[in-house]
Amino acid sequence: MTSSTTPRPGRNEPCHCGSGRKYKQCCLPKDEAEAATARAAAAAEAGPAAADASSATSAAPKHKTQQPWKAATSRGFVPRSTAPRKMGGG
Repeated sequence: MTSSTTPRPGRNEPCHCGSGRKYKQCCLPKDEAEAATARAAAAAEAGPAAADASSATSAAPKHKTQQPWKAATSRGFVPRSTAPRKMGGG
């Protein structure tokens, strides 16, 4: 992929098209859509070999540890007692 020769303005800077609006409210969505299209075209051009390489680097499954206290409770839920919060006269 090639990068554009002109840097994009910051989100809160005036838009480069001259509308006087902020870049994030004017041309940012259009520029992001163009960049997404360019990335999709580059991925399609690379072919299925690149997709296989990215899926081959996925993380290994987590190691199972012995944690008997986790099996006894239901996600840490402790039922509230039925006694009122305050007792006695007052």
